[in-house]
Amino acid sequence: MSTSTMHVKTNVITWLAGICVVGYAIVSLIPLLWILATGFKSPTDSIAYPPKVVFKPTMEGYINLFTSRTRQTPEYMATLPEPTTWYDKLVRSRNMVIAGPSRFIERYANSLIIGFSSTFLAVFIGTLAAYAFSRFKIPGENDLLFFILSTRMMPPIAVAIPIFLMFRKLGLNDTHTGMILLYTAVNVSLAVWLLKGFMDEIPKEYEDAAMIDGYTRIQAFRKVVLPQAMTGIAATAIFCLIFSWNEYAFALLLTSGNAQTAPPFIPTIIGEGGLDWPAVGAGTTLFLLPIVIFTIVLRKNLLRGITFGAVR
Repeated sequence: MSTSTMHVKTNVITWLAGICVVGYAIVSLIPLLWILATGFKSPTDSIAYPPKVVFKPTMEGYINLFTSRTRQTPEYMATLPEPTTWYDKLVRSRNMVIAGPSRFIERYANSLIIGFSSTFLAVFIGTLAAYAFSRFKIPGENDLLFFILSTRMMPPIAVAIPIFLMFRKLGLNDTHTGMILLYTAVNVSLAVWLLKGFMDEIPKEYEDAAMIDGYTRIQAFRKVVLPQAMTGIAATAIFCLIFSWNEYAFALLLTSGNAQTAPPFIPTIIGEGGLDWPAVGAGTTLFLLPIVIFTIVLRKNLLRGITFGAVR
């Protein structure tokens, strides 16, 4: 086969691969774009059939997400003074008045606190454990690693009732501390296994050289190993955060008020005659933002972390 023929074949394969990647990206983005659009639809447009692609945007979904509203009689509405804000005017056009703020902000804050705190703890503990497994000879290492991994294999629903009983006995039901500890325990196994692979790829000679120069083991770990492991730590942090951020079963079972996160709350948004789909779309859009921002901030480390050690 001539060089020109091989070059043409390579270009064709490259184009086909590019088309497949672009096609997959478009298919993956369609649901997200539809959710984003639903947040700006009116309740009527959100349930229209056939679905409306072109519609008049409105902020009603976001207003309904952040407020609680009550329906009033026309006689009562006539006694009210003129609305002073655009959102009050929009609500009154539906013969309703704003009764107060909703609890979405509180639930959203719970997700931020629990998600990022459990991710930090899981990555911190996982980094130390992975370093120990990678650098020291531990009796029964393979058995311990398998035991750690087995905790991730078990479906959450299988241990939901024992955890519920344990949390009730310890007073951890519906608390931030309980949810942070639970998500940390679930994520530690993933963190240990991912980070051990990254630690194994870092030559031990770097630490030996640092300790010969007078560094302690901890100083060598902090100043030599950690900077080189940051790509793996970033990738692990993203995967752990995605689990903690999206987790639904435990959040539904173990929380009800004080520590309830956004995933169990968003589906309960009720409008006239059923689910308020624009409010659900608005809540889901805002719920996606932290993960998107976190991933974009760490995107370089994520790409390097996923491919770390693949090419030698």
